[in-house]
Amino acid sequence: MKKPSITKIIVLAIAIILAGYFIGNMHKNGIQSNRHVEVKGLSEREVKADLAVWPIQITLTGNDLKLLKTEIEDQKKQVQQFFVDHGFTAEELSMGSTNIDDARAQMYGGNMQNRQYRYIVKTEFTVRTDDVGRLQAALSESLSLISKGIVIGSKNTWRPVEFIFTKLNEIKPSMIEEATKNAREVAKKFAMDSNSKVGKIKTARQGLFTISDRDQNTPHIKIVRVVSTIDYFLED
Repeated sequence: MKKPSITKIIVLAIAIILAGYFIGNMHKNGIQSNRHVEVKGLSEREVKADLAVWPIQITLTGNDLKLLKTEIEDQKKQVQQFFVDHGFTAEELSMGSTNIDDARAQMYGGNMQNRQYRYIVKTEFTVRTDDVGRLQAALSESLSLISKGIVIGSKNTWRPVEFIFTKLNEIKPSMIEEATKNAREVAKKFAMDSNSKVGKIKTARQGLFTISDRDQNTPHIKIVRVVSTIDYFLED
């Protein structure tokens, strides 16, 4: 049997060494790529609502439909004048539809003899303004309308006035930056505890922005919140 030459043996040995090196390096790099930490970064802002919507409902009862029509038109004018006197413009005030309920026309109306009024008239009136403070002042003084015999209430009993924050896009970039910065600080703390360093971002997921009332008593003050989830590579 012919023995292999020295040259072939040397070439084979070098090939085995190189193969071992590359395999070991690939294994090391694979371990490195799997070393990462997932952290969350929070950003919160307290902001004031910049839009207020008050859907008002004026209610009247009576038995003379023609007289009710005259009275409801007069009350709508008085309510409109109330807001004009408080500095609201025509663009901020809008009239809605008027509905009339006839108790006698209802199939399950009950005993009509116990009903004092046949008709219930309800008409809608909406105030929409970016002057939130002015609307709050008008809201506190609206009781003066009762002395004129005008019964008003909010169409939405669960939320009489809707306060809205519309400038989210203006604060989004800075909040995302803050959430990312907070996430990196958490990652640094984790890396320090594991004798590592924070590397590049592996993946990043931005959470949804949420806007909620600060509490039930101050719905005109909002809390804007976002949570970013970021994966960082860890390095030795």
